[in-house]
Amino acid sequence: MILSDVKERNRFLKFALVGAIGAVIDFGVMNLLSHFANVRLVYAGTISFICAVISNFTWNRYWTYPESRSRSLVSQLAMFFAVNTAGVAIRIPILLFVEPPLLRFFESLLHISYASAEFYAKNLTLVAAVGIVMLWNFFVNRYWTYNDIDHHEEIQA
Repeated sequence: MILSDVKERNRFLKFALVGAIGAVIDFGVMNLLSHFANVRLVYAGTISFICAVISNFTWNRYWTYPESRSRSLVSQLAMFFAVNTAGVAIRIPILLFVEPPLLRFFESLLHISYASAEFYAKNLTLVAAVGIVMLWNFFVNRYWTYNDIDHHEEIQA
Protein backbone atom coordinates (compact mmCIF):
# COMPACT_ATOMS: atom_id res chain seq x y z
CA MET A 1 0.00 0.00 0.00
CA ILE A 2 1.25 3.47 -0.86
CA LEU A 3 1.02 4.84 2.70
CA SER A 4 3.01 1.99 4.25
CA ASP A 5 6.19 3.59 2.86
CA VAL A 6 7.55 6.34 5.16
CA LYS A 7 8.38 8.66 2.25
CA GLU A 8 4.90 8.25 0.76
CA ARG A 9 3.28 8.78 4.15
CA ASN A 10 5.29 12.01 4.54
CA ARG A 11 4.11 13.11 1.10
CA PHE A 12 0.53 12.39 2.09
CA LEU A 13 0.95 14.46 5.28
CA LYS A 14 2.47 17.33 3.26
CA PHE A 15 -0.37 17.01 0.73
CA ALA A 16 -2.87 17.15 3.61
CA LEU A 17 -1.18 20.24 5.09
CA VAL A 18 -1.18 21.91 1.67
CA GLY A 19 -4.85 20.98 1.41
CA ALA A 20 -5.50 22.54 4.83
CA ILE A 21 -3.89 25.79 3.64
CA GLY A 22 -6.00 25.54 0.49
CA ALA A 23 -9.10 24.95 2.61
CA VAL A 24 -8.40 28.12 4.63
CA ILE A 25 -8.09 30.03 1.36
CA ASP A 26 -11.20 28.29 -0.01
CA PHE A 27 -13.37 28.98 3.04
CA GLY A 28 -12.01 32.51 3.48
CA VAL A 29 -12.64 33.57 -0.11
CA MET A 30 -16.05 31.82 -0.19
CA ASN A 31 -17.19 33.55 3.00
CA LEU A 32 -15.88 36.96 1.92
CA LEU A 33 -17.62 36.70 -1.45
CA SER A 34 -20.89 35.13 -0.29
CA HIS A 35 -21.41 37.07 2.93
CA PHE A 36 -19.87 40.45 2.19
CA ALA A 37 -20.23 40.73 -1.58
CA ASN A 38 -23.54 38.76 -1.78
CA VAL A 39 -22.18 36.41 -4.45
CA ARG A 40 -24.21 33.19 -4.83
CA LEU A 41 -22.56 30.15 -3.23
CA VAL A 42 -22.01 28.35 -6.55
CA TYR A 43 -20.03 31.31 -7.93
CA ALA A 44 -18.28 32.17 -4.66
CA GLY A 45 -17.38 28.51 -4.18
CA THR A 46 -16.01 28.23 -7.71
CA ILE A 47 -13.87 31.36 -7.37
CA SER A 48 -12.62 30.25 -3.96
CA PHE A 49 -11.81 26.82 -5.40
CA ILE A 50 -9.67 28.35 -8.17
CA CYS A 51 -7.75 30.42 -5.61
CA ALA A 52 -7.13 27.30 -3.53
CA VAL A 53 -6.02 25.29 -6.59
CA ILE A 54 -3.38 27.87 -7.48
CA SER A 55 -2.04 27.79 -3.94
CA ASN A 56 -2.16 23.99 -3.76
CA PHE A 57 -0.37 23.51 -7.08
CA THR A 58 2.43 25.84 -6.06
CA TRP A 59 2.95 24.17 -2.66
CA ASN A 60 2.65 20.63 -4.05
CA ARG A 61 5.04 21.26 -6.94
CA TYR A 62 7.76 22.83 -4.81
CA TRP A 63 7.29 21.21 -1.39
CA THR A 64 5.29 17.97 -1.51
CA TYR A 65 6.76 16.64 -4.79
CA PRO A 66 9.98 18.63 -5.33
CA GLU A 67 11.59 15.68 -7.16
CA SER A 68 8.78 15.64 -9.73
CA ARG A 69 10.47 17.56 -12.52
CA SER A 70 10.29 15.32 -15.59
CA ARG A 71 7.41 17.49 -16.84
CA SER A 72 7.58 21.19 -17.49
CA LEU A 73 5.84 23.57 -15.09
CA VAL A 74 3.20 24.35 -17.72
CA SER A 75 2.55 20.68 -18.50
CA GLN A 76 2.27 19.74 -14.84
CA LEU A 77 0.02 22.73 -14.11
CA ALA A 78 -2.23 21.69 -17.01
CA MET A 79 -2.51 18.17 -15.58
CA PHE A 80 -3.14 19.48 -12.06
CA PHE A 81 -5.74 21.89 -13.42
CA ALA A 82 -7.46 19.06 -15.35
CA VAL A 83 -7.72 16.95 -12.18
CA ASN A 84 -9.11 19.93 -10.29
CA THR A 85 -11.52 20.78 -13.11
CA ALA A 86 -12.95 17.30 -12.68
CA GLY A 87 -13.05 18.14 -8.97
CA VAL A 88 -15.17 21.19 -9.76
CA ALA A 89 -17.54 18.91 -11.67
CA ILE A 90 -17.87 16.87 -8.48
CA ARG A 91 -18.07 19.96 -6.26
CA ILE A 92 -20.70 22.08 -8.03
CA PRO A 93 -23.59 19.60 -7.71
CA ILE A 94 -22.75 19.23 -4.02
CA LEU A 95 -22.87 23.02 -3.59
CA LEU A 96 -26.12 23.26 -5.56
CA PHE A 97 -28.05 20.38 -4.04
CA VAL A 98 -26.80 19.97 -0.48
CA GLU A 99 -27.10 23.58 0.73
CA PRO A 100 -30.90 24.06 0.34
CA PRO A 101 -31.97 21.10 2.52
CA LEU A 102 -29.29 21.98 5.10
CA LEU A 103 -30.54 25.56 5.17
CA ARG A 104 -34.10 24.36 5.76
CA PHE A 105 -32.86 21.94 8.42
CA PHE A 106 -30.88 24.55 10.34
CA GLU A 107 -33.58 27.19 10.06
CA SER A 108 -36.66 25.12 10.89
CA LEU A 109 -35.55 22.19 12.99
CA LEU A 110 -32.91 24.02 15.01
CA HIS A 111 -34.98 27.23 15.24
CA ILE A 112 -32.12 29.60 14.50
CA SER A 113 -32.18 32.80 12.47
CA TYR A 114 -32.00 32.70 8.70
CA ALA A 115 -28.57 34.37 8.72
CA SER A 116 -27.16 31.79 11.14
CA ALA A 117 -28.81 28.92 9.28
CA GLU A 118 -27.39 30.22 6.00
CA PHE A 119 -23.89 30.52 7.47
CA TYR A 120 -23.95 26.96 8.85
CA ALA A 121 -25.53 25.49 5.71
CA LYS A 122 -23.01 27.10 3.37
CA ASN A 123 -20.04 26.07 5.46
CA LEU A 124 -21.22 22.50 6.11
CA THR A 125 -21.95 22.12 2.39
CA LEU A 126 -18.45 23.33 1.59
CA VAL A 127 -16.97 20.90 4.16
CA ALA A 128 -18.67 18.00 2.38
CA ALA A 129 -17.51 19.21 -1.03
CA VAL A 130 -13.93 19.82 0.11
CA GLY A 131 -13.66 16.40 1.76
CA ILE A 132 -14.93 14.49 -1.25
CA VAL A 133 -12.87 16.45 -3.75
CA MET A 134 -9.72 16.21 -1.58
CA LEU A 135 -9.81 12.41 -1.81
CA TRP A 136 -10.25 12.61 -5.58
CA ASN A 137 -7.40 15.12 -5.90
CA PHE A 138 -4.89 13.19 -3.81
CA PHE A 139 -5.22 9.87 -5.56
CA VAL A 140 -5.55 11.14 -9.12
CA ASN A 141 -2.72 13.67 -8.75
CA ARG A 142 -0.41 11.13 -7.10
CA TYR A 143 -0.95 8.52 -9.81
CA TRP A 144 -1.19 10.84 -12.82
CA THR A 145 0.17 14.36 -12.28
CA TYR A 146 3.07 13.22 -10.09
CA ASN A 147 3.48 9.68 -11.44
CA ASP A 148 7.06 10.43 -12.47
CA ILE A 149 8.02 9.58 -8.88
CA ASP A 150 8.05 5.79 -8.62
CA HIS A 151 7.57 4.88 -4.97
CA HIS A 152 8.69 1.27 -5.61
CA GLU A 153 12.14 2.40 -6.75
CA GLU A 154 12.47 4.66 -3.71
CA ILE A 155 11.63 1.79 -1.36
CA GLN A 156 14.45 -0.31 -2.84
CA ALA A 157 16.97 2.56 -2.86
